Amino acid sequence: MASVLGSMAGGIAGGLVGNPAGGGTGRSVLSSLRPLALKAATEQRRHRRVAVALLGRYMLSDRQEYPCQTVDMSPGGVRLTCAVGGEVGERTVIYLEHVGRIEGTIARLLPDGFAVAISATTRKRDKIASQLTWLANRAVLGLPEDRRHERVVPRQALTTLRLDGGREIAARIVDISLSGAAVSCEIELPLETSLTVGRTPARVVRQFKGGVAVEFRLPLSPDRFDENLVL
Repeated sequence: MASVLGSMAGGIAGGLVGNPAGGGTGRSVLSSLRPLALKAATEQRRHRRVAVALLGRYMLSDRQEYPCQTVDMSPGGVRLTCAVGGEVGERTVIYLEHVGRIEGTIARLLPDGFAVAISATTRKRDKIASQLTWLANRAVLGLPEDRRHERVVPRQALTTLRLDGGREIAARIVDISLSGAAVSCEIELPLETSLTVGRTPARVVRQFKGGVAVEFRLPLSPDRFDENLVL
């Protein structure tokens, strides 16, 4: 490797020394390098990053889930603050509030987390860009925090609540958002009760007459969020 690098350095240096005016071989070599450098810089700047703090969870190749929070994000990448790191090149799946499910690979490690290069279709990137634009302008628009997630009434409202001990409770979904649901049931469930709504893990965060509000352990993906959603 040293001899190869030495030959390359010698060839470039020889071309420059042999032609002090900057013509000939030296200019040819520099001209061939310049477009590549410009292309790399353009690639790095093609996605504008938005400083945004979104809570979420991520899964590494060991299939374990860990909590995280975004530092900044673009349609092409996201920087996370988290306690458990991975390896450069490792695939990860991330669930973020407002954004939903994204996939990618770890691009670089940071002292308090890591940066991920997002793998997504053009349509998905456009959707992320729209969501980031909305988040960046939310304060300017004056939207209250409670309206951050649209709610829908599912066509299939009947469901089953499964508690950690194995008990099953018949229930009806009142409405659903990306982060949780209002559920009607005849059993009073204490706050912080862990349960599964259909197949979706959640916890009780509020009680109301005739039911409870639950928060999903992981936000739902916006791609499948409509009245046909089945938890």
